[in-house]
Amino acid sequence: MFLALTALLFSSDAEAQDTLDLGTLKNEEITVVQKLLYPKTGRSEIAFQLGAIAFDPYMLAPKVQLSFESHRSETMSFGAQLGLGYGVGKRAYRTLGGPAYGVRPEAYRYLGSVTGGANWSPIYAKLNWQGVSVHHFDVYFPFVVGVTLERLAWGDEYFAIAPGVGVGVGVRLFQGDNGVLKLELRDDLIVEARKQSGTVVPKQNVGIHLGFGRMTEGK
Repeated sequence: MFLALTALLFSSDAEAQDTLDLGTLKNEEITVVQKLLYPKTGRSEIAFQLGAIAFDPYMLAPKVQLSFESHRSETMSFGAQLGLGYGVGKRAYRTLGGPAYGVRPEAYRYLGSVTGGANWSPIYAKLNWQGVSVHHFDVYFPFVVGVTLERLAWGDEYFAIAPGVGVGVGVRLFQGDNGVLKLELRDDLIVEARKQSGTVVPKQNVGIHLGFGRMTEGK
């Protein structure tokens, strides 16, 4: 009996010390299955953001934006956005309209917009901050269509209701189970029919938005 146990122990040690060389594993041969800590599928999101349309050469428009999203999957959502703001003249606009030049460009100030479309979120990631905390976030790309309301910045109150399309990039930083911090950069290309000059002008409204959102409980 003793001899049998001794032989069994030595044979187990020998087998444990043996290694099996599987070679180099290719990327496509490795599959990691992991549940997301903050899933989005089946949840709705309401966000309030502050921002500005800051890259127009003549007008700077502080802006507030309210958005709603319905997340159909982890990578796709659909929603709508309501923006309100007011364009104020930049230095170039004031200089041209001053006594030195006396020329007022045909500048239109942003007043509001209604847009809707889809957000594609192909990236979900975790960030280890200085080895102290881990932050979960995703990166998304909005694609929207809508209308923008603008008004001539001087003289008669000429309004322009301009259709347009927009694309951009955003980051959603998850704050607990239901909160999110959102940062978004979006370029809306609109087409304005301007009454004062009788022209149709394409215009880019590049806006940057930062704010907080709240997500409903998941199913």
